[in-house]
Amino acid sequence: MLAAAPPVRTLRPLPELDYYDSRSISLPTAITPLEAWNLMTSGPQPLMRLAFQVRDAISSLFGVKRIGGFSGARRETVQVGERLDFFLVEDSAPDMLVLTERDRHLDVMICLSIADHLLTVTSSVVTHNVFGRIYMFPVGPAHKLIVGSDLRRLKRKLEYSRIS
Repeated sequence: MLAAAPPVRTLRPLPELDYYDSRSISLPTAITPLEAWNLMTSGPQPLMRLAFQVRDAISSLFGVKRIGGFSGARRETVQVGERLDFFLVEDSAPDMLVLTERDRHLDVMICLSIADHLLTVTSSVVTHNVFGRIYMFPVGPAHKLIVGSDLRRLKRKLEYSRIS
């Protein structure tokens, strides 16, 4: 039997988005979206740190605030209005975690949702100007690779923790 599709949120309806990506993975054990976030953003990620440093160096030349990347800090709970690193928590439920970052160049929404051990990470972006569109040119393809890698790493961590 097929797993039920997790609920998903995007910034706008799909035809109105400038970027959309949704990736799912079947998990070997039940976890919450916040636990998935904690596992995906934890641990040494030297390439991600470098990517954020490059992003901050270039983007700051155009008046975009530095975001610094992921701290790897584990959170047991989050409330709407709090921050997970540079993301604002817009929704936190047992089956969904919605994070956003909005500025004058673009709005980003990341939705982590889970139903029947199926984790889906949905990313949506609306650009507001030329810089936002240029920014997404390299970031869009890189984001797909990063999320795919993060999901595979998450699954390996969960499989390993079941064996240990």
